[in-house]
Amino acid sequence: MGRLDRLTQPMLRDRRGEPLRPATWDEALDRAAAGFGATVERHGPQAFGLFSCSKSTNEMNFAAQKFARVVIGSNNIDSCNRT
Repeated sequence: MGRLDRLTQPMLRDRRGEPLRPATWDEALDRAAAGFGATVERHGPQAFGLFSCSKSTNEMNFAAQKFARVVIGSNNIDSCNRT
């Protein structure tokens, strides 16, 4: 797979079994947010977990834990920086 074969825009599937189609970033982010919200609504915030990377900046790791705790309501966040 060469450089020209990489994805350059989000791809979404409308129904199970259908092919992926190009989408806008707004549409893809809305779909992701709706999926997170549906999971939290159906199973509670503790059903959500987030894994952060130790190679990320402290600011990115802070934003990830803030998102999990404040937006989702879950303390289920971990990273590989303690290994």
